[in-house]
Amino acid sequence: MSTEKTKNIYSLAASILQMLEAENDALKKLYRQADAVRCHWMGDDVFIRGILEFSNICANDCLYCGLRHSNRKVRRYAMTAEAIMEVARQMAGTYQTTIVMQSGEGQGLNDATLGAIIRRIKAETNLAVTLSAGNRPRETYQYWRDCGMDRYLLRFETSDADLFRRMHPDCTLAERLGCLRILRTTGVQVGSGFMIGLPGETRDTLANNILLCRDLNLDMIGIGPFIPHPDTPLAHEKNAYADNDEIFFKALAVLRIFNPRAHIPATTAYDAVFPGYGRNLALQRGANIFMPNSSPAQYRKDYLIYPGKPCIDESPGRCAACVVARIHGLGRHVGQGPGHARGWEVRPHANGFKPE
Repeated sequence: MSTEKTKNIYSLAASILQMLEAENDALKKLYRQADAVRCHWMGDDVFIRGILEFSNICANDCLYCGLRHSNRKVRRYAMTAEAIMEVARQMAGTYQTTIVMQSGEGQGLNDATLGAIIRRIKAETNLAVTLSAGNRPRETYQYWRDCGMDRYLLRFETSDADLFRRMHPDCTLAERLGCLRILRTTGVQVGSGFMIGLPGETRDTLANNILLCRDLNLDMIGIGPFIPHPDTPLAHEKNAYADNDEIFFKALAVLRIFNPRAHIPATTAYDAVFPGYGRNLALQRGANIFMPNSSPAQYRKDYLIYPGKPCIDESPGRCAACVVARIHGLGRHVGQGPGHARGWEVRPHANGFKPE
């Protein structure tokens, strides 16, 4: 790496650290700047992307996740193709223009079954399809892309390789970043992100997380606070910023400033830490995506990555109606259409596939 490039990285990291230390008037200015950047680049539309947690079967043992393979208290499930299609069809009338199919990293449904479901969703609905199912080989990503998958979400969680290794005994940071780079070569829209406040994280790590998002040139970036799950090895650990939860919004604001064209969701974890208003504040401090839980009610209590997850007793329809009301209450508009990443339609696509 050249000396000039190294100096530039240090300068950017120093700027991020300064923003993360903002207080009082400087903090208000930071939030105004983040909201202005969001408005300029992304407009006032808030796109609603419904999350469908289609399987909680996972082969991995990540130390913080309630779905970890070693947690025997979890009642495992995998939805059928017909049950998934029923949810997808119901989304159309609730302002949700993307289905975000999320699962543990395991064979709850095999690759071919998921591919067939993606094809059906694209043929029978107008939904964009986002899939989040962990590290997979190039052939699998390409197959799902050829079936019509629009986006793939794979969070790197932390830019610190040693911290990543401690949290993820089944994977390395290099492997995760390799998957993200492979995904980019398929022409799919790529989403990633990180957790804020993993035990052992420092402010420097947080700054590097934000810089890594920028370097990866992501189409969507999801972040949220670490919340210890009682049935994991980190049950008694505190968030690294437990005495300063304002950092969660500071990180979001800085993320927007350094990634002006990325879609940034107001993730569910913000409402878990700040019940009833966390996601509202996130939308006012840089976020432009809202992701309600559209999973059938009978599965929600079995998909608890962290405790205190909101809306686990609500019906999908009621969740969607609540989201629309919250968006309008902020003076924002519900986004129409798939809300694809800017410029995605003109990128080269593998095997000739073009977005509709």
